[in-house]
Amino acid sequence: MSYAIIGFGNIGQALAKAFARNGIEVSVAATRDPASFAFDAATIGPTILPKTLEEAVKADTIFLAVRFESHPEVAKVLPSWKGKTIIDAMNTLAPSEELDGLLSSALVSRAFSGARLVKGFNHLGAGVLARDPAVNSARRVVFLAGNDDDAVASVATLAQRLGFAPVNLGKLEEGGALVHAQDAAWGPLIFQDLFKQEA
Repeated sequence: MSYAIIGFGNIGQALAKAFARNGIEVSVAATRDPASFAFDAATIGPTILPKTLEEAVKADTIFLAVRFESHPEVAKVLPSWKGKTIIDAMNTLAPSEELDGLLSSALVSRAFSGARLVKGFNHLGAGVLARDPAVNSARRVVFLAGNDDDAVASVATLAQRLGFAPVNLGKLEEGGALVHAQDAAWGPLIFQDLFKQEA
C-alpha cells in the first residue's frame, strides 16, 4: 500500500509528522514545484518524500489537505480515480448554496470520479493533529465517515498505524455530517480533541 498527502501547508505537514513518527513512507505534493518544500519535508523526516503532483497521485491512498477551493484542480490530474482511496481532510465554511445544498465531501466525491472517499482527520486543528496522539494510556481520536465500508476500514487501519484511535461515524450523510460545516457553522465534532483509553 502506498500513501500520499496532497497539500503541504499546516495540515499536510501535521499529517506528514504522523507518518514520520511511525517510519512510514509517504509522498508529499502541492501545486508548486517539490523543490520549494523539499527542505521542510527533510526536516520532518527521511520517510517524507517530496514529489510532483503527477507522481504523488500514483499512490493507492491519498490525503487531500489542500484548500477546499483547490480540490477541483487536483482532481483534473487524472481522468479517473478508480481504485484509489481519497481521504478528505479538508474543511470549508462555504454557504450551502455554493455547495448545491450538499455536504462538502459529496462535491469532493463527484470531482474524484471513481475513487472511494472517506472523510477523516479534518476535525482537529493542525497544531493538535501534529502532536503525538499517544498520551499516557490513551490515543487521540480521529473521526472517519464514508459510504464504502471497506474503504473506511482500510483508513481506520492506517489511522491505527499512525497512532490514532479511529471512530467510525457511519455514512457521510448520517454521522459524517457531524464533522462537516454546514450553513457557515462548524459541525459539532469539529475541534473536539477526544481520547480513547487503550484496552
